[in-house]
Amino acid sequence: MTFNDMGLISPILKALQEEGYSIPTPIQSQAIPQVLLGKDILGCAQTGTGKTAAFSIPILQLLDAQKKSSPSTSIKVLILTPTRELAIQIGESLEAYGRHLKCKHLVIFGGVNQHQQVIGLQRGTDIIIATPGRLLDLMNQGYIQLNQLTTFVLDEADRMLDMGFVHDVKRIITKIPAKRQTLFFSATMPSDIQQLANSILTQPVKVEVSPVSSTADTIEQVLFYVDKGKKKDLLVHLLQNNQISSALVFTRTKHGANKVAEHLVKQGIQTQAIHGNKSQNARQDALNNFKSGKNRVLVATDIASRGIDIDELSHVINFELPNIPETYVHRIGRTGRAGFSGIAYSFCDMEEKEFLRDIHKVIGKNIPVDTEHPFVMDETAPYVPTPKPQQGFNQRNQFSRGNNQSSGKRNSNTTNDRRRY
Repeated sequence: MTFNDMGLISPILKALQEEGYSIPTPIQSQAIPQVLLGKDILGCAQTGTGKTAAFSIPILQLLDAQKKSSPSTSIKVLILTPTRELAIQIGESLEAYGRHLKCKHLVIFGGVNQHQQVIGLQRGTDIIIATPGRLLDLMNQGYIQLNQLTTFVLDEADRMLDMGFVHDVKRIITKIPAKRQTLFFSATMPSDIQQLANSILTQPVKVEVSPVSSTADTIEQVLFYVDKGKKKDLLVHLLQNNQISSALVFTRTKHGANKVAEHLVKQGIQTQAIHGNKSQNARQDALNNFKSGKNRVLVATDIASRGIDIDELSHVINFELPNIPETYVHRIGRTGRAGFSGIAYSFCDMEEKEFLRDIHKVIGKNIPVDTEHPFVMDETAPYVPTPKPQQGFNQRNQFSRGNNQSSGKRNSNTTNDRRRY
């Protein structure tokens, strides 16, 4: 099947051809026809499978038909996303696919002055792509009314809940018409995500292109056992290989991202960091420099990484393993996209072996180990847990290391960062 076989209108087909798209991905071939029929969608597909186009293309076609039959200046489509980077990326996709249509869209997110966003709203828009915090702020100020909404998209639902946005999402849902088309997309489908989906979808069509929490076959995975104090040395050693044309390096904390980026710059490797404490301009500058190839390396935290969409990213490097195993799938899914192959390197120190076991359970296999690098740790040595802090120890300091050993799950940075979006 090609896009020409899907009943798409000629302006969209022309835009897709200009973008070099001819064959839809599995999620697109399943979702687009159902969205065009007006069905609710429950989409489960790992990152990098083309979810944005799967909902953007049919939404533009439906909106174009609405505007021709009943012209209106009211907001018809709301796309809710967890991060500003992802909101910007979706806006760019709508711009590309709808370049030959007269559909207007506006991207709304926090962390910047609202003035330009308010001006955009006053001029009128058909589609809003927004993060929850800023959307609610503008709704409360009376700048946004969603009573004429016909389509609601909740994208990256699992990350939305991880970041603590669940209450904001539920408040927004109470402000939109009950009769609407709802498109719900998530890379993973744990029970809490399924419950949310059940509460907002009506007889949805389920589209699923890969098992929950699976990793793409196009990604080669390699594990390096290394002492914590030698991780920076190993990273520099690996980056001396010119075959690593671009590398997205993940840390668990914002402080850790800064430290890694500073170390690489001192070693003569062009690098910037991106995380929630960076200004919007600084984050966009770092992202643009990485996409353009000016910087070979981008160091990121998990929350900031959504929306980093680079088809030919050669490597993802887990400088620190995530303490949520599903996050590993999200991270390495940044490479091996759009038919390209990719490589994911993961560093594991003694304290992270518990996280590694959880990751192996989730992905259903063990990651192959490289034992030839110059900083090999003895992975058979027994793990001695870090002593528990004495009574009165400052809890913030305990969590600042990004290693919540008591639960092995949520990192406090997630909740602290959510209002930045």
